[in-house]
Amino acid sequence: MNYIYLLLAFVVGLAITVQAGVNANLRQAMANPILAAIISFGSGFVALVLMFLATGGSTPPFETIKQISWWKWTGGIMGAIYMITVIVSVQKIGTANMVSLSVAGQLLAALILDHYGLMGFSIHPANTWRLLGVGLIIAGVLLVVKN
Repeated sequence: MNYIYLLLAFVVGLAITVQAGVNANLRQAMANPILAAIISFGSGFVALVLMFLATGGSTPPFETIKQISWWKWTGGIMGAIYMITVIVSVQKIGTANMVSLSVAGQLLAALILDHYGLMGFSIHPANTWRLLGVGLIIAGVLLVVKN
């Protein structure tokens, strides 16, 4: 197993938690959750364009783009819904509740996607250990939310 990817996944988890606080504070400063999300996505968009240009990225032909299934364009919409939910909820329910519930939902969805190999993922069966792990995560979430 390549440990750098495990470390990157952990660090990204830390960053997502910090991002929740940054965006919630931006919401307060802007007095509008949608404007805060626009600014957040806007700065992220600029960063991505710069990375794309710096790496010499190339775009596929327009014919290829036209053939992409409609649902493959919905990732940004899901990201926007996630961000608005975090911006609006994190100060009401707390960072630990927001993150633990979000991670539990992500893990449950990931388990289903892996088990059935949906959306092009490799099949990784929902064996006893994985189900036990999800059960423990859900139990942990209940303890965090109960506080």
